[in-house]
Amino acid sequence: MKYHYTAAQADGRIVEGMVEADSQSEVLAYLATKELKPIAVSTVGESVLQKKIYFRKGITAIDKIFLTKHLALMLRLGTDLFRALDILVADAERPALKSFLQEIRSTLEKGQPFYTVFANYPRDFSSVFVNLVKAGETAGGLDQTFDDLSRMLSQQEDLRRRIRSALVYPALLVVGSFVIFIFLTTFALPRIAEVFLQGNLEIPLFSKVVFTVGLFFADYVWYIVGIIVFLAVAGWFFLVRTVVGQRLFLGLLNLVPVVGRVIQRIAIQRFAATLSSLMKAGVPIVSALEITADSLGHQRLGDALKRIAQEGIAQGLTLGEAFKKEPAFPLAISSLVAIAEKAGHLDEVLMTLSTFYESEIESAIKAMVSIIEPVMLIFIGIIVALIALSIVVPVYQLVGQF
Repeated sequence: MKYHYTAAQADGRIVEGMVEADSQSEVLAYLATKELKPIAVSTVGESVLQKKIYFRKGITAIDKIFLTKHLALMLRLGTDLFRALDILVADAERPALKSFLQEIRSTLEKGQPFYTVFANYPRDFSSVFVNLVKAGETAGGLDQTFDDLSRMLSQQEDLRRRIRSALVYPALLVVGSFVIFIFLTTFALPRIAEVFLQGNLEIPLFSKVVFTVGLFFADYVWYIVGIIVFLAVAGWFFLVRTVVGQRLFLGLLNLVPVVGRVIQRIAIQRFAATLSSLMKAGVPIVSALEITADSLGHQRLGDALKRIAQEGIAQGLTLGEAFKKEPAFPLAISSLVAIAEKAGHLDEVLMTLSTFYESEIESAIKAMVSIIEPVMLIFIGIIVALIALSIVVPVYQLVGQF
């Protein structure tokens, strides 16, 4: 029988996994050999799988902001946690969120820690979220923890919206370019090409090539569109849904100068905001760095943070010294970390750095868009110009013969 387990490592990090066993006692023995402290162990049945699929589709960023913001407010006002959950269950409109809140209440009634429910859904709640809740629950400051989470999630969602808004026009240009190209090469150009090619007129080689391409697209347009759609869907699944694909995609994007700069700024902003929140919650610095590294979505910076935690600090270096040994981070950030560490308010400096990089990201995106827009317009212009020349030149030669 398959069992799903959620457990805590010696450093407090939450892990989960699947294991084949005949009973729960065997699972507990297995976890003991791995030096893991069990939190929850359950059989993997159809209902569990359905529940995970359900929540993966149902819990949204807006739901998480609603949950953290209202819990922070009610706990700060002195509302009992069970009463707060009852109020949220009554107010929740979406079935997924309502069911999840009921599961939280059921877990608390069984005497299990609050954070274990979030740990059971790693696709919806990151390790940063889980560890912040765990730290807040242990220290007795859940109201402040949920307030910090609400602010962090709101900032992330606002940043996503601004990025999406900035990329709407370039995306429309890309789609428009594709539509114009398909229309010209499959409908307009073939009709004109047939007039010249079937009329046995002497036309330039350049025009013959363009006309031949147009006729080819006209004959096989649906095959070509089908192949493009298939490659797009397959590429999306590979690049977005697999770890190898994500690393490959990010690696390729980082090679593009302007785009790579935007991605690096987004990763640095996430690093500053996440590490600040974890340190403020009292998570040990090594664990905080490792958790932050896993949440960045940037291979180079993530590996650098892990080296800082596992090699730099573990060897007795200060955080500032360890950062200065990593060229992946800009020198300005390494210097700020060193100065803030000595002053004793690193979490505040990191939060200020996060706010600063939000504006840097917006400026970088505007610069990227300002480059993409003329490039796409030039591309459309070149396509139209090539087709126009392929038609005008033979018409001009034909007129010149008379």
